[in-house]
Amino acid sequence: MTLTTLTRRALLLLTTAWLSACALKPADTQPPPIIFVHGNGDNAAMWLTTVWRFESNGWPRERLVALDMPYPLARDADDKPQAGRSSADEQMKFLAAEVDRVLARTGASKVVLMGASRGGITIRHYIAHGGGAAKVSHAILGGTPNHGVWSNPKFLPNSEFNGAGPLLTRLNNQGGPGIEITPGPKWMTIRSDNNDKYAQPDGLWIGAKGTPTNVGFDGPELKGAENVVIAGIDHRETACGPLAFAAAYRFLTGRAPVVIAAAIESRVVLDGKLSGLGVDNKPGSGNAANNLALAGAMVEVFATDAASGERLGPALHRKTVGADGLWGPLAVTSKTSLEFVVSADGYATTHVYRAPFPRSTTLVNLRAERIAEADRDAPAVVALTRPRGYFGLPRDEVMLDGKSPPAGIAPGVAGVSLVKARLADAGARSVAAAFNGERLAGRSWPTADNHVVLLELND
Repeated sequence: MTLTTLTRRALLLLTTAWLSACALKPADTQPPPIIFVHGNGDNAAMWLTTVWRFESNGWPRERLVALDMPYPLARDADDKPQAGRSSADEQMKFLAAEVDRVLARTGASKVVLMGASRGGITIRHYIAHGGGAAKVSHAILGGTPNHGVWSNPKFLPNSEFNGAGPLLTRLNNQGGPGIEITPGPKWMTIRSDNNDKYAQPDGLWIGAKGTPTNVGFDGPELKGAENVVIAGIDHRETACGPLAFAAAYRFLTGRAPVVIAAAIESRVVLDGKLSGLGVDNKPGSGNAANNLALAGAMVEVFATDAASGERLGPALHRKTVGADGLWGPLAVTSKTSLEFVVSADGYATTHVYRAPFPRSTTLVNLRAERIAEADRDAPAVVALTRPRGYFGLPRDEVMLDGKSPPAGIAPGVAGVSLVKARLADAGARSVAAAFNGERLAGRSWPTADNHVVLLELND
């Protein structure tokens, strides 16, 4: 998919057309703010390309807000406190506060909410039980397990993801049996035909192969919503993929987007949050992902050769992260490949290699990592990660360090977002990767010296 350059005039015409098509009230002089709600264990950066796509079709950057839930992982039992994890009510209250902030800042009368997976449950809970019905014009749910990842009162009965559990039972019977949406907002769901790992009749992806989940491929649909089915897309792509964006844009505007790819900006300004692991980032509190600022960590950024991953000179940027967690800003061109290096007490030195960024963004989120126990005996390990989708065979073409496909991707339903190459020696060398036409290169660093290496795809 090629990148398309749009002029400022073209963007203005797109915005004007949007206003005309939607016949907004005089008080709403711009497209409504969109708040993006990430899924279980994720962060705001999963919406990077979606935000770019909206911007490239005329949506004002300041009206596109991707939030970071402090503890993004759900509890095993929603009614019991669990360190480093959040309840459905905690998620709902965080979203409610964010909606109020955005409305106050923009002066808009209502917001659009777009959620991925668990984020969609949070949106439903907020609209139904948190006062959101009067503040939300449209709700778009991508891959949300609206009828559960499983539906079984005997297995984790109080889980947020159990279709037979208290929360989803309540949401799916609002005001009477089978009433699944809250009146007021316009509702849309987006699902895969059969390639969503969390909408499967068999329990393989929840560690119960051969056991029925009592949930079908249509589990994300809601009675009363516009339910969109897109063939072949995976769980994350139901929210973050280009076809999901096109469906969402059409739902909001009544027409197809002019472009799907990001419009290129010659000068790019980057920023984002650096976070860590465990409870309050405390050593020894576990390796569960959080979205809390990792204050005191150091971030360095280097320009790299796109073909080899080798550094091109000294660091472009160096900063000790403060209480806000922000590591930038950094100004580069849209042709600059980058290596981000994170150094923090209690973590491995984390190297993240990225292809050039076509547009400015504050969603270049970084996480300090630790070496996985299974990798400690390898001289060097390089991982390829796809935060906005999964790797699927035979659907995708994937290559890592000359092997295509790399080990760790099973044929069938796409369900793996990270694959690793274990290198035979610790010597520094270039490592290349490719995914459906997107190419990326980094270099290896020795495991024995406490280094973690990630090649992160934009796709």
